[in-house]
Amino acid sequence: MEMDNTHAKGQPPFTLKQFHISEDYGFLLPNPLMPLLSSQYLQGHRELFLAHLVLSFITMGYVWQEGEKGIAKILPRNLAIPFGEVSRMLELPPILVHTDLVLVNWKKKNPYGPLEIENLEPIISLPGGETTRGFILVTFLVEKAAAPGIKAVAQAVNGILQSDNRMLEEALQEMTNTLQDMISTLKKMHDYVEPAVFYGVTRIFFSGWKDNPALPEGLVYEGFSEKPLSYSGGSAAESTTLHAFDELLGIQHCKESAAFLYRMREYMPPHHRAFLKEIQSAPPLRHYILSCRNEALQTAYNKCVATLSDLRTYHITMVTKYIVIAAHKVKAKMTESSPASMRPPSFLEGRGTGGSGVLSFLKSVRDTTREAMITF
Repeated sequence: MEMDNTHAKGQPPFTLKQFHISEDYGFLLPNPLMPLLSSQYLQGHRELFLAHLVLSFITMGYVWQEGEKGIAKILPRNLAIPFGEVSRMLELPPILVHTDLVLVNWKKKNPYGPLEIENLEPIISLPGGETTRGFILVTFLVEKAAAPGIKAVAQAVNGILQSDNRMLEEALQEMTNTLQDMISTLKKMHDYVEPAVFYGVTRIFFSGWKDNPALPEGLVYEGFSEKPLSYSGGSAAESTTLHAFDELLGIQHCKESAAFLYRMREYMPPHHRAFLKEIQSAPPLRHYILSCRNEALQTAYNKCVATLSDLRTYHITMVTKYIVIAAHKVKAKMTESSPASMRPPSFLEGRGTGGSGVLSFLKSVRDTTREAMITF
């Protein structure tokens, strides 16, 4: 930076101020805390989603950074207020949701390269290194694999509305193919996610403060809410994909599981919730097939249901490996002298980060999926 030789009368030509150097603090930045961030300059849903992503990751890091023993009970106002404002604008809760973790949290390393895990990176990650990165990106790829199936759901609804059996049969076949691709993609988790790291490091950062004994009253959002607020942690149940398949196929889950799944819809973007309501308002697919007694439709429907059940069975296999077996291995290595930092959070034992009793819930939704098979 060149010195400016033109200076006001009485002003020395060389001052610290022009270099942002303080006479009192030297090179130190006086009062380094930023003013309260405002959401008023954010434009459009893309910027709002990116803001929610960043604020949610900072929040989870802040709350859980010390593990189970040093949990923050209050979210500071300079984080709580902008997070609350952005969440209100998006009609999402102020906590990390599936949308943050997966749907908006990706970028290509090479913009012109393929949409494959070697060319992908999360925009933001959390502790857990390559395991956390792998978990985010494999889940992203499962959602990407689901895209043709989501398109097929819309095609199926149109097939029902137009009484076009051929269109409907093709849509059901496409959904079956999609579910098979989702299973194949989910298997990549074994290559990129280490069970001990996922269980012992990664999982706590997806945890929420609803029905959580570690934060029994919830979290205080300073300056945003006078009372503590309670929200569930991130969960695969927040993904709109399987909700859409369930709605179209008319899967009737048991009362407890259905209540949990419907509550998870509150953690989806409003336009995704609207998509599910639109499917729900269409004439029921099962009733349509039972009424027309078309064997080709019956076969296509039953294959689709069976593959959805297979996906849920494989999800149970994954949870068994990454949570149940991983927990047993950690406990086997623990001694009374093991430091607290090495102990995974006790409140997550046998539970999903969304708050469900994970294995019993997954088995329940898998079994009710199987029961949807149609027989004439």
